[in-house]
Amino acid sequence: MAGSTDWTVDDDLVRTLAALLEETGLTEIEYAIGERRIRVVRGGPAAPAVTLAMPAAAQPAAAAAPAAEIVGAIKAPMVGTAYLSPQPEAPAFVKLGDSVREGQTLLIIEAMKVMNQIAAPRAGRVARILVADGAPVEFGQPLVVLE
Repeated sequence: MAGSTDWTVDDDLVRTLAALLEETGLTEIEYAIGERRIRVVRGGPAAPAVTLAMPAAAQPAAAAAPAAEIVGAIKAPMVGTAYLSPQPEAPAFVKLGDSVREGQTLLIIEAMKVMNQIAAPRAGRVARILVADGAPVEFGQPLVVLE
C-alpha cells in the first residue's frame, strides 16, 4: 500500500452514533467524511460493533464545532446530508433575512435515503444559515439561526 493509513477512531463520534442508534431504535448507522467511513451496528444488548474504512491517504479533519452555544440555533436532529432546497435546481426553502413561521421547512436532511424536513420550531427571521447545500451534518450541529 502506498502512503500511510491513519486508523485513529474518534471515540466521541462513535459514542454519539451509538447513542443515536439507541435513541432512534435503529440497528445500524454509517457516517462518512470524504472516503473515511464509520459504521456502527447494534446487534442486541451487547455493546455496538464499529467498522472503520479509510482511504490510503488521510482526509483532513472536519472543523470543530464552536465552543460557545449559538443563541437561536436550530440544530440537526440526526446525522446526514443537508439540502437547502427540495431539488437541485429549485430555489432554497429559506434565504438570509426571510421571515419564517412555526412549522415552516427550513431545509432537509437526507439520512439513510430518507428526506427529513427540518421545520422551524418557532416563528422568526433567518439570521444565519450555517450549512452549505449538500454538506454532511452531525447530530446536534447548528444549522440555521433564527432571531
